[in-house]
Amino acid sequence: MKKLTILMMGLAVLIAITACGNKDSKTATEATTTPATTTAATASPAATSKAAAGGQEVVLKATNFQFDKTEYRIKKGESVTITLDNSQGIHGASIKEFSINLNNGNKSVTFTPDKTGSFPITCSIMCGSGHANMKTTLIVE
Repeated sequence: MKKLTILMMGLAVLIAITACGNKDSKTATEATTTPATTTAATASPAATSKAAAGGQEVVLKATNFQFDKTEYRIKKGESVTITLDNSQGIHGASIKEFSINLNNGNKSVTFTPDKTGSFPITCSIMCGSGHANMKTTLIVE
């Protein structure tokens, strides 16, 4: 029984460590040469925050244990589309104050921020040993 418990704990640790695998990663050349577009469905991984037709657009590019920027800035009262781009590993993005939770099944959301301030964005999918440090900030001006 003791051996089975140790085996199961080792398996759980192995799964947690490998959850942020490199299976879906793109090369640096692909990420920088993709042309930018203005719709959330075809958003370029290279685009991170820009004014889009009919509103603002933010692309959260997630790699192993980090987002591509330390902060993303948007305007209060203007429609914004936030898209999660898992360029390395499997991650989620949660902004509790706006009830947003993005993941592989729900990669994009459009909303209109109604308050200003700094709001933490955290990875919402356990992705390995650096998961607790995978944070960034949404600043609504």
